[in-house]
Amino acid sequence: MTDPATGPATPDTPDTPEAAKATAAAAAPAGVRAAGWALAALGAATVAVVALTTPWRALPSAAPAVAPDPARDFTAGQIARSEAFDAALTAPAYLSLGLTLLVAGVLVATPLGARLLGRLRGPWWVRALLGVAGLSAAVEALRWPLGMWSETQLRAYGLSTQTWPSWTADRLKDIGVRTALLAVMVLAVVALARRFRRWWIPAAIGAFTLTVAASFAYPVVIEPLFNDFTPMAAGPLRDDLLAMAARDGVPVEDVLVADASRRTTALNAYVSGFGATRRIVVYDTLLRAPAREVELVVAHELGHAKAGDVLYGTLVGGLGAAFGACLLYLVLAAGPVRRRAGVASAADPRAVGLIMGLMSLATVLSGPAQNLVSRQIEARADAHALELTRDPETFVAMQRRLSVTNISDLSPDFLEYVLYGSHPTAPQRIAMARSWALLNGVPEP
Repeated sequence: MTDPATGPATPDTPDTPEAAKATAAAAAPAGVRAAGWALAALGAATVAVVALTTPWRALPSAAPAVAPDPARDFTAGQIARSEAFDAALTAPAYLSLGLTLLVAGVLVATPLGARLLGRLRGPWWVRALLGVAGLSAAVEALRWPLGMWSETQLRAYGLSTQTWPSWTADRLKDIGVRTALLAVMVLAVVALARRFRRWWIPAAIGAFTLTVAASFAYPVVIEPLFNDFTPMAAGPLRDDLLAMAARDGVPVEDVLVADASRRTTALNAYVSGFGATRRIVVYDTLLRAPAREVELVVAHELGHAKAGDVLYGTLVGGLGAAFGACLLYLVLAAGPVRRRAGVASAADPRAVGLIMGLMSLATVLSGPAQNLVSRQIEARADAHALELTRDPETFVAMQRRLSVTNISDLSPDFLEYVLYGSHPTAPQRIAMARSWALLNGVPEP
């Protein structure tokens, strides 16, 4: 087979150290330079899309500033409960993060992964798949007690309604989905590295395509594995929600209700997919709230749909995935990283551990930037809900209900906010509603 960008491709060589070294040597300086230019271009494109599509200000600059103040909207008991719940979940969360970093560091900085995978036998693709499955199983086994610890705390605070068998089934399904996607990505990298000298080109294209396909398929393939969805029952609430969507100019065929109560008491709603798979989903637990509060939550989700947040998020995710493929090529082309990990090239199935470690580190390191953008997008959706309903009083009541019921962290410390804060805090959202009210001459709630 011929690589149009580089001429004759590297043959499907036997898995010997000499063949792997020859494959590594094929990453000529010109190829590395090309990958570097592609990395710079994709990085610039990603930054440009994020900069141009992220709403860095949810309200006009003329809006009066209102400082977030948990004590103004929540009782001392509610604040204390929030702090206690946060403290109960902090230890398992940080231990899980530390475990992720530790395992990734071992796979990237030591030859342990290559030595373990070197014991596998069979065709290269079988060894690659077994490597992904084995390493994933080992990591999840280490992480399992931390998950049980968190689940125990959720039950102690009344947020979880699951039994251990149902919790186990959900966790195994989640692990299965993540491992399958990871196996596809890792197997593709090894296969392309064995076929093409400049394997970053098809890898970047494939990463972008997989991201878009996964976003499109997620609502109809993955979500039903965890919840059953039914159209919202006919009645005044359903009619009001569809009428509000029509008034907002957002095409919505239906609003779905998820049977979330079989695993949690938390309140939530979300929008996922785009095009033919776009859907607004409301937790059945949320339907216990007053109708006006439900409408405000859905108005927030309509804000996401109207702004095309899922579509733009998919675009950014696709560009980021393509960027990651180029970066992976450059890191693997660098001798020091490969030598420390004990592999000669990405074409060697023993490189599976190194690839997984690098992907894991990239996921952790990109998290804070994703959270920063997500918080701005969520704030814009809040502003949209206020513009659509013009009811800041109910908005504030809804935020109080969500926070108290979900035991939200009202004052996260800086590190938690950076690492895990995908939404503004409830006091920040309430403060914005008050700023909106003052800006629009509506009584401040």
